[in-house]
Amino acid sequence: MKIFKPFYIQPRFFYSGLFIIALFVFSYFVPILFGIAQLSILVVLLLLFLDVLIVFLGNNKIIGHRILPDKFSNGDNNEIEINILNTYPFETYLTIIDEVPIQFQVRDFELKLKVRPKKENRIRYILKPTERGEYHFGNLNIYASTKIGLVAKRFRFENEAMVPTYPSFKQLRKFELLNINHSLQEYGIKKTRRIGHTIEFEQIKDYVLGDDLRTINWKATAKKNSLMVNQFQDEKSQPIYSIIDKGRVMKMPFDGLSLLDHAINATLVLSSIALKKHDKAGMLSFSKKVENMVVAQRRSSQMRLILEALYNVKTDYYESDFSRLYAHIKRNITQRSLILLYTNFETLDSLNRQLAYLKAIAKNHLIVVIFFKNTKLNSLVEEKADTIQQVYDKVIAEKFAFEKRLIVQELRKYGIYSILTTPKNLTIDTINKYLEIKSRGLL
Repeated sequence: MKIFKPFYIQPRFFYSGLFIIALFVFSYFVPILFGIAQLSILVVLLLLFLDVLIVFLGNNKIIGHRILPDKFSNGDNNEIEINILNTYPFETYLTIIDEVPIQFQVRDFELKLKVRPKKENRIRYILKPTERGEYHFGNLNIYASTKIGLVAKRFRFENEAMVPTYPSFKQLRKFELLNINHSLQEYGIKKTRRIGHTIEFEQIKDYVLGDDLRTINWKATAKKNSLMVNQFQDEKSQPIYSIIDKGRVMKMPFDGLSLLDHAINATLVLSSIALKKHDKAGMLSFSKKVENMVVAQRRSSQMRLILEALYNVKTDYYESDFSRLYAHIKRNITQRSLILLYTNFETLDSLNRQLAYLKAIAKNHLIVVIFFKNTKLNSLVEEKADTIQQVYDKVIAEKFAFEKRLIVQELRKYGIYSILTTPKNLTIDTINKYLEIKSRGLL
């Protein structure tokens, strides 16, 4: 049985059989075809025997190995590499079937490759995960055949492996490189002029030409009998908390990822930028209860802690409890902080149910509510309506889009900042708002 296990008949053999059958059928009308059909049987059998001898006899074989990254980046293209060594003394035609993780739902995975004799080849393919978690690979199957192509020998490599999928660290690296190259403005991330002073006092010094007259310290001036000014330094190490709503409203999919995963990817990038701006970065998630909290700190291991916490954030389909979130913030976040709240409100009524808690949080902290435009509805609004049904759909879509803008105005009325953005622009818009708040000294 072990001899027959790797033995596979190729489609070319069956096509040859169909051709021979067709010859026999037409030989009823053209008798000369009967002899050609009989000869064809002998030729196919001879080629089959020869093909089996070439592929299966001897110690020649195909050696394959899959090379995986340490972790996948969620929502990004991740490269998988397969190294193949051909020990056959002739050119070999390979069909590669890799058992990719079940999350991708790929049922027709197949790679074709031609390998020269005694040579090593590399082939790469791309996988794009859309969920965080563990991705399990199965065996690597390689089918080798000759130019005859009637049979193939299967080589199976037990190359089972697990690769964890983390929030988009590739997006994080991209923004870090842009920051190094000073190219952030090309992506819409803008610098804002510094306005006013922070409250972090540094020292009293002698007045020199050009110092701001508003900073003159009159008591020190009177004592020393010369102009003295207060010197301030930029306020640093301010706590920045990213709070992610992981209730059922964040399960809505956009561009292959859920709103929750878009928020997680944005949190990872913003936390990195906050730490580079000498602020303290922290995060937590909430739904029915508050979880995955990382206290805002500025330390070398902070990004690793945030990444691990984001990896474990899962939606639970419950209605999010904003009262519990408020109680947790009041009890655990005592220093005035910038709170970036990733959630989603579809209607003004849904906001009004939670507005009291948002106003209470805004009394002690600077809160920015980040919610999403419905890109499907926006495309519906822009479409031309030709039928009564299309007109009705367009009116409803415009109503929901208008309610989103009303939510922004309602939040502004109570001094609560907001960002209404698309999932695609979430990271850039969030970074812009953070830099604006820092530059204006609002925190």
